[in-house]
This record gives sequence, structure tokens and C-alpha cells, in this order.
Amino acid sequence: MRVAWKHFPLDFHAKAPLAHLASAAANEQGKFWPFHDKIFGNQAKLDKDTYLQYAKDLGLDVKRFEDALNTARGKAAIDADVAEAKSLGVTGTPAFFVNGKFLSGAKPFAEFATAINAELTRLKLPIPAAAQQTAAGGAPAAGG
Repeated sequence: MRVAWKHFPLDFHAKAPLAHLASAAANEQGKFWPFHDKIFGNQAKLDKDTYLQYAKDLGLDVKRFEDALNTARGKAAIDADVAEAKSLGVTGTPAFFVNGKFLSGAKPFAEFATAINAELTRLKLPIPAAAQQTAAGGAPAAGG
């Protein structure tokens, strides 16, 4: 399985554009996921000073990070993600695709397991036992 994060700053969320630019700046230095986790872990503080502190905390080159923010270096990539999402019918977040099949909105884990298992079946690939149990609504097996 491959997880691909795509940017989709919501128009009505005034702080979203800067948050996306900051995560793109962190990505330039290989720290997208740790930066993402910091943003989502403290959604009450979505501002440039906080992002600069996160960059420092994560050991990023803060000058390079700030330059990326000030010049909006990641904007073209963010805009491309938004255009792609809109072309696929995405109108909000969260939005997910499992082998091209659209799952809109927050979903319980079992719904993802069902979609993934359906794709494995379609492709004639084995479904792990833990995944079968999870999709059926049970707890995943130990280690799963």
C-alpha cells in the first residue's frame, strides 16, 4: 500500500494556505510528516511564528524554511494538487482514493479495510487474516 498526501487548503479556512506552504517547506528538507504531526497536534496555533518554532524543533534549516514561506516556493505544487483534486470531484477534506475509488469524508477504519480488501480480491491477491477480521468489524489480530 502507498499513502500519498495531497494538498487541498480549504477556501473558507483563512489559515490553511500558510499551513500548506509551511508543510511544503518542511517537505523540502525531508520533514513533511513530523511537521504535519505538529500542525495537527496543535491546531489552535496556526501562524508563522509557530511554524518557525516547529522548523527549529525539527532541526530544519530555519533560514531556508522561512525563505520558502516568504517566497511561497511550494505554491505551484499546492495549486497543482488542488487542480488535480477538483478534476477528480473532491470538494472538501478529508478525501481518499483506494485504487481510484473515491471515499469522501471521515470514515471508520473498517470502511477502508473493506475497500482495500475488495481491491485485493479484484486483483486476485490474498487478503491478510488480520485485514479480514478488521473489515468484519472485529479487532485486528495481534501485531496487525
